[in-house]
Formats: sequence, C-alpha cells, structure tokens
Amino acid sequence: MLSPLREHLRDTFWFAPIVSMVAIFALWTGATSLDEAIIGWLRDDEAYEEIADLIGIADDAKTIVTTISAAMMTFIGVVFSISLVAVQMASGQFSPRIVRIFIRSRITKATFSVFLSTFLLSLLVLTSYESETDPRYVTVVPLVQALLTLVMVALSLLLFVAYVSTTLQLMRVGHVVERITTEALSVLAKQPLYGDEVGELGAPTAFLVHRGRAGVLRDVNVAWLVGGAQRHGVVLRLLPRIGDFVVPGTRILAVHGGQVPRRLASAVSLGVERTFHQDLGFGLRQLADIALRALSPAVNDPTTAVQCLDRIVQILAVLANRPLGSVRHRDRAGTVRLVQDGPEWTDLVDLGFTEVRGCAAASPQVSRRMLAGLDDLLSLVPEERRAPLTRHRALLTQLVEGAVPEAADRAFALESDRQGIG
Repeated sequence: MLSPLREHLRDTFWFAPIVSMVAIFALWTGATSLDEAIIGWLRDDEAYEEIADLIGIADDAKTIVTTISAAMMTFIGVVFSISLVAVQMASGQFSPRIVRIFIRSRITKATFSVFLSTFLLSLLVLTSYESETDPRYVTVVPLVQALLTLVMVALSLLLFVAYVSTTLQLMRVGHVVERITTEALSVLAKQPLYGDEVGELGAPTAFLVHRGRAGVLRDVNVAWLVGGAQRHGVVLRLLPRIGDFVVPGTRILAVHGGQVPRRLASAVSLGVERTFHQDLGFGLRQLADIALRALSPAVNDPTTAVQCLDRIVQILAVLANRPLGSVRHRDRAGTVRLVQDGPEWTDLVDLGFTEVRGCAAASPQVSRRMLAGLDDLLSLVPEERRAPLTRHRALLTQLVEGAVPEAADRAFALESDRQGIG
C-alpha cells in the first residue's frame, strides 16, 4: 500500500523540506526545554555566577546566530538559482525528462531541507533570547539551541559540497545515462513473475471507467486491486498499459467473474508525465530521446548517441532471457487476481532502436555501434526472439547502403564496432 505513495512523494520537491522543518521545530522545542532545565537546576543550587557566565557565552553566540539567519536565505536563493539554470541547460542538451533525476535526487532534497531547517532554527533561537540580564530572573539561556544551530551550519556546509558535486555530475552525459539505466533495471527487479498461464478469463462481466482528469497512467496500487478482487472473488484486467494517455470515460479495468465497487478505479494513478515506478519501457524511451537529440543537426554529437546505445544494449541484454508480456499478480493463496499487460520483447527492441536507427545513416560511428549491439544481442537471445533484431539489422544495412554513395564509406559504416569508431 505504501509503495505507490512513496514513489509519488519521491517525485515531489515539497515533502522532504516540510518534514525536515517540522522535525527541526520539534528538536528546537526539546533544546529549549533542556536550556530551561539547566537554568532551573543552577537556580536551585543558587549558582548565579554560572548563570551569568552562560548568559555571556549565549550573548556571544547570538551574533553568530544572527549572521546565520541573515545570510542563510540569501545563500539558498543564490545556490539554487544557479543550480536550476544548470539543470535547464542539461535538460536542453539531453532531454526534458531528465529534470526528474534532479527532483528525485536524495542529496538535492537533503541539502534544500537542511538549508531551510537551519534558517528556521536560527529564527527560533533568536526568539529565545531574553532582554533580562539579571541571573536571578532569567528563565532560559539558549546555549544548547545555539550549539544546535552551529551543528546545523556545519551539516549545511558538508551537504553543500556534496550537492555541488552531484549537480555537476548531472551535467555529464555518462552519469545521466547511468542513472537512467540503474532506475530502469530496478523496475525490472521489482516486477513480479511473467509468462505463466492464467487460463481463459471469459467475457468481462463489468468495466470500471476513469472519471478523473486526463493524464498519463503512471502506476496502479497493485495491493489495493488484488485485495479488492480477492474480497469479491473476481479477476481484474488492467486495460491500458503503464505509460498510456487516458482520457475521462476510458475503460481502465475489466472485471471477470462478478462485480466490484466503483471506488476500485481510484487505485489507478494518472499524472502529467511517465515515471519509472512500474514503467518498464520508460528508461529506453529516455535513452532514445537523448540519442535522438544528440544526432540532431543542431547538436551533432554522435558520441553521446553511442553512449546511449551502450545502455540500450545493456538493458536489452538483461531482458534477453526474461519472460515478458502480461504480468500476473496473485493473492496469498496463489490465485491470479490482477492481469496487467506489459511490453513484449519486440516492443522494447523497437523502442530502443527504431528512431535512433533512422538517424544513423549520417554517422558511421552510430551505425557501427548499433550493428555491434545488435550482433551482441543476437548471440544472447533465444531463437524465437531473434526476428526483431534481424529486422533492425537488415533495415540499418539498407539505410546506410541507400544514403552513402561511396562503396568504401559504406563498407566502413557497416562494420561492427563496439566503440563506434573509437
């Protein structure tokens, strides 16, 4: 039940800062109570000289806390303004869809959260200072709070260094395609078993339609649907695939063997863009987008396209012997309760190679790398999966032969090379 919610919160940028500020308020409350307890204990022992010393130390620390309060918000604005410009440049160079890497970055959220928490803490600490200077009447000396603020400043500096390093990596194509590949393979690792037979479901007895706003099908709450289907003794089939655009009134769930309440349709989550959570093809989509942009006349960067092809081949190699297609979700008794259609092997091969192949004729580096990748995959896949790979190899050969007039250039462009040209 928590998995879709966790993924949706990871795609937001507001949740972590709010939680951190609530936590820092609670921490400040505890530090205030500790400061009050220290003063109360010293007053009980009539240690007024020690209280006076603490007041002097706290007054010295007040200057530092005031400086932190004044500088932190400006620092936050400058740092993140520059970072957003860098992310915008990276999205223009690679693909707009890589912005979500920045949004989902844990170090980015941690840095922003700690910066805001430090600013909030400095303001709260300043409210704890009293105008009273007589040790006999002082109720709190914010010494612990000031020390806590200095600790938060030190943590902010450390996170700032890590944040700058992460942001600079985000502008490097190798790091970006590696992140995309890692997330794509993590989706595969979380998928349930494919390929087992469900049996004939029969004609649907009911349909659930989408009644909300239009959007891209991001994911479904599998636990909720499986539990609802088990309670009503039915089997559900998800009609659109993850990543499809759904409009109001579209049938989204077919019910086999009975009826279910209409509220089960709310287990299907729609958004403005695709996410990695349950979308097996989204990683290949992003890699193909980056390669296409790199091969455009405005960019003309075939080496980036080759790096994307490296990762496309890697993902397809992992999928080479994995059963694909419809996913069967079972209840605890082992009965299939939800059938979810997924991409077939041919769909994924076409997604990874079709558009890039159309731009490969003008770059021998890309055609040579694609041929090498197709040859490697042909050596890995079983016989029944070779057809789409053979088709793409033949189409690439025809494309290069028709676009390159010189025989020597054609022979060079059609030579298999894992580094493209090198």
